[in-house]
Amino acid sequence: MRLHLLALLARGPAHGYELKQGLEQLLGSAYPQPNVGQIYVTLGRLEKQGLIEGEDIEQSSRPNKKVYRLTESGQEELRAWFERPEDEPRVRDDFFMKLALAPGTGLADRIALINKQRRQYLNSMRNLSKLATVEDRDNRIAHLLIEGAMLHLQADLDWLERCQEELEELE
Repeated sequence: MRLHLLALLARGPAHGYELKQGLEQLLGSAYPQPNVGQIYVTLGRLEKQGLIEGEDIEQSSRPNKKVYRLTESGQEELRAWFERPEDEPRVRDDFFMKLALAPGTGLADRIALINKQRRQYLNSMRNLSKLATVEDRDNRIAHLLIEGAMLHLQADLDWLERCQEELEELE
């Protein structure tokens, strides 16, 4: 979340609740709603690291609010993040570890695990499909997020099919 907040602050100064709203508006309801408490904790850490600076703004009828802005170090950190490609192969997949370790335990059947995971992926796809119809049509970013998640789920379903075929041949 730290880099996401830095990117929002690159657009201009904001306080924690504005950052929360910014994430929600940008990513829509498909993205897990950020916890405002976690946002403030992260802002505190970013400030200690010198990546942002906070300024208390006095308000007449409310408690003071702290508005944050990106520092030069924060811009450098953000620039480096944008330059760095993401390399996250899914070789540490929890489901695959269940699948690989199940036979030696006597506690789970691999085909049953695959079927249960398949049902989970299909339920997730149904939920995303519902979100896609509810989500504001003008929020192209949210729609791209939903589409990407659905494509990943489809790839996961295809992979489960491959696993099942391979394991059935072993039996």
